[in-house]
Order: sequence, then structure tokens, then C-alpha cells
Amino acid sequence: MSTHDITPTRSVLLDLKRRIKLTQSGYKILKMKRDGLIIEFFEVMEKARKMRAGVTSDYETAMQNITVARAVEGELAVRSAAYALKADPQVNVGSKSIMGMMVPKVEATASMHTNIVDKGYGVISTSAYIEEAAQAFEKLLDTLVRAAEVETTMKKLLDEIEKTKRRVNALEFKIIPDLKDSERFVKFRLEEMERENTTRLKHLKKKGAAVE
Repeated sequence: MSTHDITPTRSVLLDLKRRIKLTQSGYKILKMKRDGLIIEFFEVMEKARKMRAGVTSDYETAMQNITVARAVEGELAVRSAAYALKADPQVNVGSKSIMGMMVPKVEATASMHTNIVDKGYGVISTSAYIEEAAQAFEKLLDTLVRAAEVETTMKKLLDEIEKTKRRVNALEFKIIPDLKDSERFVKFRLEEMERENTTRLKHLKKKGAAVE
């Protein structure tokens, strides 16, 4: 706010004081939110680190199992078991609140772990190697779903932290200082006007005394 656009009146001064108080209150709330988001971010980042390690581990296990199954049973048997699958993996996508911010909540449904009927192939007639590979890939898929939720949450938290930091900085370094400058300007002008009025009254009293 430019001081040239301000009319120095007592009502303006009261309004500025009110705005400063409200802005400082909002600044404190935003700072608390920013700090809370940062704490939450580091907690989620640690979860993400563990999830990434879990994805890597599950992927390596799944690839080892499928390699063994191919070597023992042959590529055709493995592909036949894969094509026989009747159920498609499903996920439920919802949302949850973190510090007032909505983030995704992703959950694997029961179809992620296929039952015997939906596998489409006879477990008895199928090699244990193929079954182990299937279970390993189901576990990998489940881990990937949970990892997706954590990674997306971490990204949204980071975006919200940056947005909140910009608002905090704008209040701290621009809006509040400008309001305080305006307050000082209005106070100075009101005091100056009061001194001018006092001087004028004294001068009028002296003129009145001289006339008498």
C-alpha cells in the first residue's frame, strides 16, 4: 500500500491496526502449518525410502522366481498360466486429510491376491515354481500400489510446503512491513496535524489577547 493513497484519519489508523493484528495472526497460523507440513513431509519421506527399498526387493524376488519357473517349466507353461488368469487386479482410490490438505488414499482390493478359482489353472497340475512366481508378482503389485500412495502424498506435501512458504514470506517481508509503514505514516501525519492545530490555536489566542 502506497502512503500517497492513504488519507491520514483516525478511522484509517484504527483500520490499519486491525488489519495488522489480523495479518500477524494469519502469519502465525501459516508458520505453524508450514512447520507441521515439513515434519509430516520428513515422516512420509522416510516411508517412501522404505517403500522404494521394498519395491526393489520384491521386484528382484519376483524376477528370480519367474526366471526359475521359466527354466524349470518352460516359457510356454509360464505364459499359459499367465493367460489363464480370470481376475484383473483392482484398487480403490480415495482421499484423506493431512494438515487440512487432501492426499490420495490407495488400497488394493481382495482381487490383488487371486484365489484358486480365479487363477484359471489347476494348482495341483501346475508347478510350485509357477505358483511361487505368481505369488511373488502379487506381492510386488501390492507393494507398488502402496508405494504409489506414499510417493504421490510426498509430492503433494512438497508442493503445499512451497506454496505455504511463499505465502509466509509474502506476509513477513512485504504485506506486514507495508502495513506497518502505512501505520507509521498515518501516526506521523496525525501528530503533525495536531501540532499544527495547537500552534494555530496559540496564535489565535495571542491575536485575541492583543485585540483586547
